[in-house]
Amino acid sequence: MLACQSPILLQSLPKRDVVTGACGTRLPDPVSAHPTSMPPAGDSPPRGTDRDLASIAEARALARTARAAQDALAEISQERIDAIVTAMAQAVTPHAEALARLAVEETGYGVVADKTQKNLFSSRQVYEFIRPMRTVGVIRRLDDRRVVEIAEPFGVVAAVVPSTNPTSTAIYKVLIALKARCAIVVSPHPSAARCITRTVEIMAEAAARAGAPAGSIGWMTHVTLEGTQELMRQREVAVILATGGMGLVRAAYSAGKPAYGVGPGNAPAYIERSADLGKAVRDIVIGKTFDHGVLCSSPNSVVVDEAVAEEVRRAFVAEGGYFLNAEEMARLAAKLVTPQRLPNPALVGKPVSHIATETGLTVPDGTRVLLAPLTGVGRDYPLSIEKLCPVLSFYTVRDWREGCERCKEILRYGGMGHTMSIHSENEQIILEFGLKKPAFRICVNTPTTHGSIGLTTGLDPAMTLGCGGWGGNITSDNITPRHLLNIKRLAYEIRPAQPSATQARPAAPAAARPGVPAALLAERIDRFLASKGITGSPAPAASAPPAPRDSGTASAAPRQSPAEFVCEDDVRAAIEAGRTIVIGARTIVTPSARELGDDRRVFVQTPAG
Repeated sequence: MLACQSPILLQSLPKRDVVTGACGTRLPDPVSAHPTSMPPAGDSPPRGTDRDLASIAEARALARTARAAQDALAEISQERIDAIVTAMAQAVTPHAEALARLAVEETGYGVVADKTQKNLFSSRQVYEFIRPMRTVGVIRRLDDRRVVEIAEPFGVVAAVVPSTNPTSTAIYKVLIALKARCAIVVSPHPSAARCITRTVEIMAEAAARAGAPAGSIGWMTHVTLEGTQELMRQREVAVILATGGMGLVRAAYSAGKPAYGVGPGNAPAYIERSADLGKAVRDIVIGKTFDHGVLCSSPNSVVVDEAVAEEVRRAFVAEGGYFLNAEEMARLAAKLVTPQRLPNPALVGKPVSHIATETGLTVPDGTRVLLAPLTGVGRDYPLSIEKLCPVLSFYTVRDWREGCERCKEILRYGGMGHTMSIHSENEQIILEFGLKKPAFRICVNTPTTHGSIGLTTGLDPAMTLGCGGWGGNITSDNITPRHLLNIKRLAYEIRPAQPSATQARPAAPAAARPGVPAALLAERIDRFLASKGITGSPAPAASAPPAPRDSGTASAAPRQSPAEFVCEDDVRAAIEAGRTIVIGARTIVTPSARELGDDRRVFVQTPAG
């Protein structure tokens, strides 16, 4: 679900609240309380409403509180942090169904039973995976290389949580952050604020009882886009976990912080002729109907070999599939796909019965998924987008080579680097797909929805999935506490350094002939002079330093030389001591030191370097 975007000006980010897909697909919100303009990166956001001002002030206060807690968290032992994480997981698990019900009631998206399963996935399977991880102190010793790895927490996490998977994502993010000893501030999506807040409250209360420092878990109660942006920009925030619209992800990457963003999936599912066709179709329907298709790794297209296409069609019908004709596809596309090629939020996360009613379609009772036979991908084929509801596009290809190319086209149209599946018994073809597809999770003979997050596969259990370079990400991993750690390394010498030719030691000079000690020589001279009746002259008095020239004024204080390097700690020390720091043209000043020093007027600039 994670797709990091390159830093882009915030001009592309709508100011209004947006409905977002599980992996960040932005959906136009039919009810907007904000204007649609947005200032470029670096400008202060508009602050024209009391709601915005309250949100901004809250974001600043929460970031400061979390930063204070971070210092205490960083000193916690492995045993104590494990006890805190265990307490949170155990506390939220009994509330899985209640939180799922609250999420469906508040957002209108998905299925209570499926959201319950996702909540339990986060509180149980994610927890069991991260429980044995060492995240404190020495975490690994590479004895053959004499390297010792030591974990350090990344710092305060700003976590943006979406409306489509609100409670499960909140559980997951709080668990992995605290496991890494990172304080966390959660910014809920406005349309899911109640269920997200309740989830985080349960976990925060359990963490406090288990000994977590006060302020380790915070959450915004006055949520606006301006407040969320302010949170991401705060100096106290070290890393951003952003799940939301593409504009929000771009804002995260423009905040000047390391960030794991989130992007769309549009996963294709390929059925090769050797597959167990019945299981393949069941897997695809299970994946597509799970929580009414709101997960970004949900399958969006079926690509099938023509040799088995008719059998696959019959299998889909038997599983509750309904194949649309051309007129029905046009009617559905007109309602489901907006002019911006985004899914209509009125149909996102809704069952087929609701979609049929809204679009004027007549479908058989018991229909679970709609299938649209298409011949191409792109803007001329609206239903080839990521749909976030129980609608699949359907393609027929000659063989696996053509299927391979069709899957590439689908991924390029909104899912690069994310997820796909292949259903086949031919290991060579499966390997070819692994080698050729621009997706970092290729689920074999299992639903993409479940396989990608590690529910039915051996992948790391996670609700945030990296899309690597193809998706504009820094990682292709499923995100875990390891991604919220910095690793220090003790590196012992295993090969002695050898001097180069230019570093060769010069030849030692010839040994000097031993001489007579000065005191003994002086004594001998005095005895010789005394024997001749000559007394030695007294030693001259130590010469005093010359008196300063009288200029009629007090002497000036010595001129302070410019510092060579200034970091933030130097500035803070100067502030505490009430002194200034002299800098020149050649002084290297870190960005954080420059910002703090300019704010507090600590720097004195010399006219020359």
